[in-house]
Amino acid sequence: MKNEFKVIADLIEKDKKVLDVGCADGTLMKFLKDNKNINIRGLEISKDKVQKCIAKGLTVIEGNAEKDLMQFPDKSFDYVVLSQTLQAFLNPELVINELLRVGKKAIVTIPNFGYWKIRLHLLTKGTMPITKTLPDEWYNTPNLHMCTIKDFVHFVKSRNFKIFKSIALNNENISSISDTNLGIKNLFADLGIFLIEK
Repeated sequence: MKNEFKVIADLIEKDKKVLDVGCADGTLMKFLKDNKNINIRGLEISKDKVQKCIAKGLTVIEGNAEKDLMQFPDKSFDYVVLSQTLQAFLNPELVINELLRVGKKAIVTIPNFGYWKIRLHLLTKGTMPITKTLPDEWYNTPNLHMCTIKDFVHFVKSRNFKIFKSIALNNENISSISDTNLGIKNLFADLGIFLIEK
């Protein structure tokens, strides 16, 4: 199981109600359900991935977060999880607002475009980099809005949302992000994980 999912699981207490937005094949959902007794639902745009979730006995709705989060009542979940999907939306701000309306708290993970390997690749090769967290070519990537850990922190603060936890991931290394080390984490982490609330 991915390190990212272990960090997410550690942020959620047992017996909570969780919505996994863009749940893919349900790997995180199954882990949370089996290990933390979490009442979990998923929202996934891919029909194929919805089928994989259903085959695992998971409750998933086929839908697009930009349109279909609106059907959920306010604060109907304790947590809403959005794992490495924010950058693929046409309107990420709308999605964040919906996550924070539907969930009491949101856990958002982003691939960090400020990671040193990406910066170095752009600097030396002059082409869009391909990494483990950003595996696609520029022309077939689902990613529309690339951002860095620093960008995301500034965005959240500018909207007066609360950040409870900011975590930097780099392979096996997991560390906290603070105001004092933001520049360093922005350089050395390839993934950022944020627990936020309105």
